[in-house]
Amino acid sequence: MPNLRGVAVVTLLLASSLLLAQAGRKAPSVTVAPVATPEIAQGKAGEVEVHFRIAPGFHINSNTPKSEYMIPTALRLDAPTDIMIGKITYPDGKDMTFPFAPEEKLSVYSGDFTVSLMVQPLRSVTPGTYAVHGSLKYQACDNAACYPPKTVPVDFNVKVRRGASSGGHNPAQSPHAHR
Repeated sequence: MPNLRGVAVVTLLLASSLLLAQAGRKAPSVTVAPVATPEIAQGKAGEVEVHFRIAPGFHINSNTPKSEYMIPTALRLDAPTDIMIGKITYPDGKDMTFPFAPEEKLSVYSGDFTVSLMVQPLRSVTPGTYAVHGSLKYQACDNAACYPPKTVPVDFNVKVRRGASSGGHNPAQSPHAHR
């Protein structure tokens, strides 16, 4: 059975957002800062940080919203063959209450926030620069209403350098090898 309170809040939020949109209010936005190109050795993992900025006067749901009817912020990435995307780490959200749901604390991001992720080129990948493409899906709200979910493109490069040699050396030959 659906959570009737949740359905009522979502209905109220959608109706409010339509009225605000018709009134000509500025739509919420999230922007992505340029990502510094990491240089990672073949077969090794490296961390990439992606910095986001939420427009003033707005907040977005965290990656772990407290209510099942809230849409979590989620980064999705498509890496080239032989480049693996590992664990994605989101910041903790800040618990806040808002006039549209004063009895409920929501886990949100506002202002600037950073998502970090691990990138690992396989040992077999050819050294060079590779493009990673993806998007951040989010639902933004202001103090009065929430807006339909949006996505913002996230693109960055990864420079793969030749990995360190195995570091091994040839073992000494047996004195009996040349008899």
